[in-house]
Amino acid sequence: MNPTEVGAVVDAVLTQFLDDKDHLSPAVELTYFSEQLRSLLAAGGKRFRPLMCVTGWAAVDGVPPSDIVYRVAASLELFHCFALIHDDVMDHSATRRGRPTAHHALAARHGDHANPAELGVNAAILLGDLALAWSYDLLVGPPSPTLEQLARIQPTLDALRTETLIGQYLDLSASGRRTADLDTAWRIIRYKTAKYTIERPLHLGANLAGGTTHQLRALSDYAVPLGEAFQLRDDLLGVFGNPRQTGKSVDDDLRSAKHTVLIATALERATPTQRRALRQLLGKPDLTEDQCDQIRAVLTATGAVATVEQLIATRCESAAQALHTHHLHPTAVAVLHQFAAAATTRAV
Repeated sequence: MNPTEVGAVVDAVLTQFLDDKDHLSPAVELTYFSEQLRSLLAAGGKRFRPLMCVTGWAAVDGVPPSDIVYRVAASLELFHCFALIHDDVMDHSATRRGRPTAHHALAARHGDHANPAELGVNAAILLGDLALAWSYDLLVGPPSPTLEQLARIQPTLDALRTETLIGQYLDLSASGRRTADLDTAWRIIRYKTAKYTIERPLHLGANLAGGTTHQLRALSDYAVPLGEAFQLRDDLLGVFGNPRQTGKSVDDDLRSAKHTVLIATALERATPTQRRALRQLLGKPDLTEDQCDQIRAVLTATGAVATVEQLIATRCESAAQALHTHHLHPTAVAVLHQFAAAATTRAV
């Protein structure tokens, strides 16, 4: 199973689906929204969730995925569009994947409006709602999962949606607190990333294929530590990454005082002077570049950066060890090993 080929098939399914939606609607305004979804999809993205879904299917018995599997996998990417659009509104983000976020792009379309910024935000909320609704339309086909398959995947879908909401709420409520509360930081990671990005997509594909309890458990043992490693890497890139590669500002997380394991660890280990500096600077919406660099220096000096790097390495190793099982098909195991290795070193 080739991840690049999986991504290409998923993209083809998404393109055809959006084409069909455009052709079926008599309202020209709908194209404003579908264009934004096409732009977000075309800007990149790693298609992790669809890949995990297809890999979960393959992990059960190695049978090549059907059209139904690819539609379900593609529906996860539309769900992800919904989550990104609303996340960017909540975080007041200006860029996503190197392009203006949806609310900025929609505001620019209506520059002659009395309040284009407010209109852009409100229109982006509608766009996210549409992406959420369409993700379900795409999932149910045609071609449609059988009633038996739908019954098997419904609990996973319900869990994915609920856990995503909980993770986002925890993230919002914890941002700006500037505390050493590591427990909450880890809960945010598990709900917002480990389960949403890795575990539930794997379970979705495996349940479509009729996976056993042992197979689902093996996939969870792999997914949770890898998902944690994935988000820890994302948190580092959110502060120390290259915006040309990540497509996002490296200052946004500092200006919003995102409650991450990186920040909580630094606050826990900081000297009184370092802790005072972090609490004075983190969360200031008008942080200068020099002040952002001061924060980065403290994060490094406290050993928080090195600690997070070690946490990434140990969790990726745990994920790799979980694949030493006879319950999963070797073809899928090979792909999962590649994914675990890439998560430790990715730069975007």
